[in-house]
Amino acid sequence: MKKQILDLTVRAVERLSEKHVLIRLTDEQPLPEMVPGQFVEVRVDGSTSTFLRRPISINMVNREKNELWLMVAMVGDGTRKLGQLQPGDKLNCLLPLGNGFTLQDGRTALNTESADLTKHSSPLLVGGGVGVAPLLYLGAEMKRMGMEPTFLLGGRTKNDLLELDLFNRYGRVCVTTEDGSMGEKGFVTNHSVLGESFDMICTCGPTPMMKAVARYAKQRGIYCEVSLENMMACGLGACLCCVEKTVDGNLCVCKDGPVFPISKLTWE
Repeated sequence: MKKQILDLTVRAVERLSEKHVLIRLTDEQPLPEMVPGQFVEVRVDGSTSTFLRRPISINMVNREKNELWLMVAMVGDGTRKLGQLQPGDKLNCLLPLGNGFTLQDGRTALNTESADLTKHSSPLLVGGGVGVAPLLYLGAEMKRMGMEPTFLLGGRTKNDLLELDLFNRYGRVCVTTEDGSMGEKGFVTNHSVLGESFDMICTCGPTPMMKAVARYAKQRGIYCEVSLENMMACGLGACLCCVEKTVDGNLCVCKDGPVFPISKLTWE
């Protein structure tokens, strides 16, 4: 998939929570093809302390409105600067980067198992924190393909649960909070929905959460893909700061991932 550097126009910046914003971008030309699980490297202009691009997951691609959505957690100088963007501003983006989740039309992640996902009708999509971002686009694409995704989303409190109204458009939504302020109390791996039958799991979020989800999937023989969130700088596999040990040796998450089937990882 061809990579491009584009100066995209900010159409809107929406506050999702105290520390999260949704940036909606557009362009005069049709946006390039992007698949769920890929990401964008954005340049942070006007910051005296941010010299490298910031990797941001693709939250949604709205073809009708020619919009790209990026969910940004404002945790540092660079991301806080992104949260200050205004409609009409330009944001320089390198995109699309990485390999996405495996989809039934042949667009695949790093997957030598040749999983036939046309047979998967009940996928479970598990996200925690800002890791829910790529699951919205994934769920929308699965719905378009005739699948019926179930979302299992977790946060510390109800204020950490983002875009619930949008997730509800594409499937059933189950939630957990550590303080019990919404949904079931506890972690996503404690939710009662895990007693049901699923034939595919996709997950993104904190590494301990993803490892727990991967163990659950492996114990039950369910095909599972994870989207890793290693520290990334270049997004092209040149700087080697995002290397992950796999059964095939050390691979760059930004170039060879960020999505991997759990059979390729050495977590166990």
